[in-house]
Amino acid sequence: MGEVDPAFVQEQEHRPKLSIIEAKGIPEIDLSPILHHAVPNPSDIENLVKEIGSASKEWGFFQVTNHGVPLSLRQRLEEASRLFFAQSLEEKKKVARDEVNPTGYYDTEHTKNVRDWKEVFDFLSQDPTLVPRSSDEHDDGVIQWTNQSPQYPPQFRAILEEYIQEVEKLAYRLLELIALSLGLEAKRFEEFFKYQTSFIRFNHYPPCPYPHLALGVGRHKDAGALTILAQDEVGGLEVKRKSDQQWVLVKPTPDAYIINVGDIIQVWSNDAYESVEHRVMVNSEKERFSIPFFFFPAHDTVVKPLEELTNEENPPKYRPYNWGKFLVNRKSSNFEKKKVENIQIYHYKIA
Repeated sequence: MGEVDPAFVQEQEHRPKLSIIEAKGIPEIDLSPILHHAVPNPSDIENLVKEIGSASKEWGFFQVTNHGVPLSLRQRLEEASRLFFAQSLEEKKKVARDEVNPTGYYDTEHTKNVRDWKEVFDFLSQDPTLVPRSSDEHDDGVIQWTNQSPQYPPQFRAILEEYIQEVEKLAYRLLELIALSLGLEAKRFEEFFKYQTSFIRFNHYPPCPYPHLALGVGRHKDAGALTILAQDEVGGLEVKRKSDQQWVLVKPTPDAYIINVGDIIQVWSNDAYESVEHRVMVNSEKERFSIPFFFFPAHDTVVKPLEELTNEENPPKYRPYNWGKFLVNRKSSNFEKKKVENIQIYHYKIA
């Protein structure tokens, strides 16, 4: 990624500010009340639910500690990620993604039609994963996406599969807490994830000689239900603070996960909770690694405001949409630069 390629250059208004505001107040939530007690204390659970609700409403982002994912497993995964990306481009491209199968290695992803300064490796939570054949609403065909397995590092797939099991457990616990915070039954969201379309991503952001022009990932909101992010000590994630629309840096907390509420929860909650814009800064001296898990429902999920959260005073704010069609549309726009903005939930907003 040598000389500056115009494809990486952000429009003036979206370029990163190099004077950084560190986020004061992205809530840090201790999950030990639901993990380390044989019989959880009801008042501890109630407080936890309140914390999750307030963080989801005020920030759309929070960090969790004592989350139950073994640190040794995360460390093995992070090491495997570093070994994978340290290979030659030729080796990495042996597991390159293509327009038919969007798993594997990729280094030309676009966000908002500007190329990201990063390389990625994607791996599905369920192999195979069923998705619509196309985003055309009249096409009922379904296809399978399958995983690619790098030969190096050895055991990569086994570590990955073990990690996905653990991070999924955390995702379901968080969904329950979010459901309770909205006044719903704890398991209200579970039915949507039986045949999920979730995936895990390895991000590698090489040092960038012009951090004032490019971004590791441009500004965006996450389309799914939840994102569970492991980031390294270098940091670079910035969140748009709802109170004043300033970009603030999320300081890495060792062994914590950064959680953000995605667009689907925004729609399910009928805007009670909001999916917040975020982006990734690049560093001129240090490379950075991160591992997000994107928790997505089954392809045939119809996403719409939940009946329990709407009434005459608070009517539905979104038209229903098919998650699989939405996902396939978004994947195609990541693969090639489009002349129009890719699909967003506000396209379904009821005026």
